[in-house]
Amino acid sequence: MPAGEGGDDLGGGGVLRAWMECYGVPRALYTDWKNVYVREPSAGERMRGEVPVTQFGRMCQKLGIEIWAASSPQAKGRVERNHGTHQDRLVKKLRRKKIGTHADANRYLVEEYCPQHNARYAQTAAAPEDDHLPSPGAGKLAKIFRLETERVLSNDWVVQHESRFYQVERQSQQHAPAKGKVRVCEGEDGSLEIHYREQKLKWKEIAARAVSEKRVKEKTERALPRATTRNWKPGPDHPWRQGYPGRKPGLAPPIPASSWASASAPP
Repeated sequence: MPAGEGGDDLGGGGVLRAWMECYGVPRALYTDWKNVYVREPSAGERMRGEVPVTQFGRMCQKLGIEIWAASSPQAKGRVERNHGTHQDRLVKKLRRKKIGTHADANRYLVEEYCPQHNARYAQTAAAPEDDHLPSPGAGKLAKIFRLETERVLSNDWVVQHESRFYQVERQSQQHAPAKGKVRVCEGEDGSLEIHYREQKLKWKEIAARAVSEKRVKEKTERALPRATTRNWKPGPDHPWRQGYPGRKPGLAPPIPASSWASASAPP
């Protein structure tokens, strides 16, 4: 199968799509524990009882494909030996043939390397039945083989994704309320869509997020140096410095504590 040009997620999806175009949809995939295929749950997912799903795992779920991650030492060794064979042989052969572009490498894989490798190492299947399912149409595949990321819509209907800002048009009160969760979908061809509850939203990219006048004023006030306050002390004639009788003339002084016991003693 030719290698994908995108990152790990889109690259793995491209290889799976190329396989489906030749043979159909497989029932299961036998993989290692690389984070592209499966991953351990985070602390939050573990508390909520959620099963972690990668981008590639979500694509397989929509196609009905199970992922069998190698767990035993024997299974892991089988996968690693397979990877080691390609990483050793393929790199040397590409270097010897002076292949330096992605297109030339894929052409070599399809025309020479894979046929030679399969002729030497392929084994006859134990059963002749083909369990592949028919491949969906191109339109459905385009909605499956894409990256989907959940984002929160801000109060001013702006979505921030990969350090870029997208202004969502306010179509109606039923579409994408502020603080609602939307999905940013990135296609293999570089296209981008924003969805809210399976509804496609209209948007436009903006240079930066607009800042309200109130926020600008608050930010400016925080940046200004604060005036230093001096510790105030009362003057010598301030009532605080006078005794209790001097504060309010005519008010009797408090009864000493020593007289409380004699006054309350029994006769």
